[in-house]
Amino acid sequence: MSIYGYARISTNRQSIERQIRNIRSVYPKAIIYQEVFTGTKTTGRKKWMQLLKVVKPGDTIVFDSVSRMSRNAEEGIQTYFELYEKGVNLVFLKEGYINTDVYNTAIQQSISETGNEIADIYIEATNKVIKLLAIQQIKKAFEQAQKEVDDLHQRTKEGMETARLQGKQIGQTPGAKLTTKKSIRAKEEIQKFSKDFQGTLKDVDVIRMIGISRNSYYKYKRELLEESEL
Repeated sequence: MSIYGYARISTNRQSIERQIRNIRSVYPKAIIYQEVFTGTKTTGRKKWMQLLKVVKPGDTIVFDSVSRMSRNAEEGIQTYFELYEKGVNLVFLKEGYINTDVYNTAIQQSISETGNEIADIYIEATNKVIKLLAIQQIKKAFEQAQKEVDDLHQRTKEGMETARLQGKQIGQTPGAKLTTKKSIRAKEEIQKFSKDFQGTLKDVDVIRMIGISRNSYYKYKRELLEESEL
């Protein structure tokens, strides 16, 4: 039986490392599938679809949160029960109360408490009730996850507005240079290969070689020339 971890972010402003770290803190040997920049539908997630092809009955999939399994409750409920019926164990670190083990325990308990001629009818009815309760819990989990996201966005928006009213600079100062690992590496390669510095290549050839956009190339080149004049 294998243990898999699934982590997903939908914008480049998020960090997937936090999700992976949370999963590995509980399941250090989990095989991680990570997805970046996906849409709202499960079918649009390549890594998720790959995971669904390899997961087998008895395996476990671990999520940092139920919102990482799906972007909405309806799809999440469908996915939850499809995997449960396949025999896959689902673990949600932030919403442990909807783990499939919890649901399965409730089902098994309803079975063990019967033992008469109406057992089958009782079990079927009880299982339906338990499933409805599970669906409600999953919906609540999605609603809570979305509320946390909405609250974070609202706090960020209010914080930026407060800073603006206080006359504080929001975002990068106009004209300021933004230094990143990418810009540092690109500048080093421009200096090495461009004929305007230490190299012999034309601009178009350097752009093609280091694989950056024309705008970024000329921006970095301009900054290098300005630095050399200081």
